Amino acid sequence: MSTLHSLGMVCALGGDLDTVRANLFAGISPGMYATDRYSPGRPLHLGQVTTPLPDLSTRPLRLRSRNNALLLAAFEQIRADFERARAGIDPTRIAVILGTSTTGIAEGEAAVAQQAATGAFPPGFHYAQQELGSPAEFLAAELGIAGPAYAISTACTSGAKALAAGARLLDAGMVDLVLAGGVDSLCRFTLAGFGALEAISAAPCMPFAAGRNGINIGEGAALFLMRREPGAVRLAGWGESSDAHHISAPDPRGAGARRALSAALTRAGLVGADVGYLNLHGTATPLNDAMEAAATAELLPGVPCSSTKPLTGHTLGAAGAIEAGIAWLTLTDTGRLPPQVGTPTPDPALPPLALVAPGTQCVNAPRAALSQSFAFGGNNIVLALRR
Repeated sequence: MSTLHSLGMVCALGGDLDTVRANLFAGISPGMYATDRYSPGRPLHLGQVTTPLPDLSTRPLRLRSRNNALLLAAFEQIRADFERARAGIDPTRIAVILGTSTTGIAEGEAAVAQQAATGAFPPGFHYAQQELGSPAEFLAAELGIAGPAYAISTACTSGAKALAAGARLLDAGMVDLVLAGGVDSLCRFTLAGFGALEAISAAPCMPFAAGRNGINIGEGAALFLMRREPGAVRLAGWGESSDAHHISAPDPRGAGARRALSAALTRAGLVGADVGYLNLHGTATPLNDAMEAAATAELLPGVPCSSTKPLTGHTLGAAGAIEAGIAWLTLTDTGRLPPQVGTPTPDPALPPLALVAPGTQCVNAPRAALSQSFAFGGNNIVLALRR
């Protein structure tokens, strides 16, 4: 059994867990606003972390990046729990597994721009800042961890896959403690790439709405302390699949999504009626929302659900971890459910979903919640959490 003992999170909703929780259930997000900082001359609606981040100036140059500062900000929220949990555990029996996709790309962009202008890279740049493994290396070095430390980079499923990987290490008896989650930071490269795919909306995104036209990119980090010992929430199951359909478009039938969802329910010992809340991937792109609505309506009819990307932005490599964190917050709350915002009129062409209306309050918190993540290449994962 793998339990999710503690959670640290920073994103557009806020810089600490209490603020994130309050803004989440209120359906407001102070970090979601338009800026052209990463797209000069073209303001885009982005999910930004606006709170101060830890200073990394005393760390090795190769490990200094906004990505790692976001990660450390999330970790500081659970540091005390981690220090208590690690007492008596061999450092080789502690793992760090993180999902990411951008690492230090923003630092690389700035360095290349300066090199083009002056002929020299700035003294504060090191090529290794851009390595995908940098966040895991950074956190392991910061904490003196000597067990497995690695990154998973499978686009938008990365953070969720890190949690499943951590559970497998615990279940196999290879480690006794895991720090698992995801982190990604904003950069021009990402926005230019999704812009080239014509998948970005300059206005606030509208998941499952008529007239939806693309995503809002975001940044953030979510980090869980995972153990075998009992805790308030456990990662009860997960399901993974691959469409092998297209490099960037999902299988329109949603076959891979259905397999992942079905496998997660089976592994967790759940049926649809047991699920009190589903966090949808809900990118607000025409193809993804159509596929996801079809799979969800078939396997989880009537289950309360929402896409929280209008409140966080699509945080890419961190999305699966942040949205698992939202499911964790839902299970540990008083019965409030994350609302669906930004969807004035659900698309009548899609199968109907039980989208959560703002202010929805249940008698008790759900006993089980799911989080769906889908990625380029038809990479799918669904996580099942239980109280």
